[in-house]
Amino acid sequence: MRAFMVMVLIATPSVLLPGVTADGKQMVALVALFVGVLTFVEYNATYPGLIEFRDAPPYNRTRFLMLLSIVFFLSIMARSEVMPSTLARLFEAVGILIGKSLDFPYSPVRLVTLTLAENSTPAQVIAVRSAAGVAYLFSLIALSIFALILRLRDWPSTNGAFNVWINLPTFDPTAGGDVVTRLERDARFNLAMGFLLPFLIPAVVKLGGMGLGAIDLNYAPTLVWVIATWAFLPASLFMRGIAMIRIAGMIRNKRERSTEQGVPGYITA
Repeated sequence: MRAFMVMVLIATPSVLLPGVTADGKQMVALVALFVGVLTFVEYNATYPGLIEFRDAPPYNRTRFLMLLSIVFFLSIMARSEVMPSTLARLFEAVGILIGKSLDFPYSPVRLVTLTLAENSTPAQVIAVRSAAGVAYLFSLIALSIFALILRLRDWPSTNGAFNVWINLPTFDPTAGGDVVTRLERDARFNLAMGFLLPFLIPAVVKLGGMGLGAIDLNYAPTLVWVIATWAFLPASLFMRGIAMIRIAGMIRNKRERSTEQGVPGYITA
């Protein structure tokens, strides 16, 4: 089911949006199949691989639902330009309203619109602003839901034994130093990057002489994936930072309980 849902996510823009060529659909199908197989293999493997927190929901589930919601909403909005319908027009109107609300000085949405080329048409500016506003709002909502779920479910304590090796394959507990200190340091780095990336990405792209003006905005799937990635990556890093802080707190609490019971509880590497 996980592999199938990931394939649906990859194929959503090309299915909902017209104008995708036969070769483009075949390429999307190939990418979706590859990612689906990778997901199936990762979640059925005994040893850790590339996916973090694979045995510790709701981290990956929240991220997936966030990305799927962003891609679906942006695809329906872009569809209204060529194949208008009541639902598409409704999504477009909501997107325009959200984009205007979040388009204030120094906001991430304003910075994204500033990366557009000077000869961009008003319709392109509105489309990019609306897409950026919707994507950024969805990422903030997903972050709030994720933090609330962790608070209510006391994650990861309620999940039983938490295997750091399986759920954090890129974190080496034997690299040296106290595990809790290193987890908290990595968590703070992820939180900082998650907060700054929505501002830094447009600024770096603009300073680098690139920008959305170099992208064919008339090809809607490209715009959908660019904006979705811009919103998803920082939110994903922010969620990772929150999760690592919770794990560090869990290890610290177990140490304290072990110390009170007279059992050596320090986990050092």
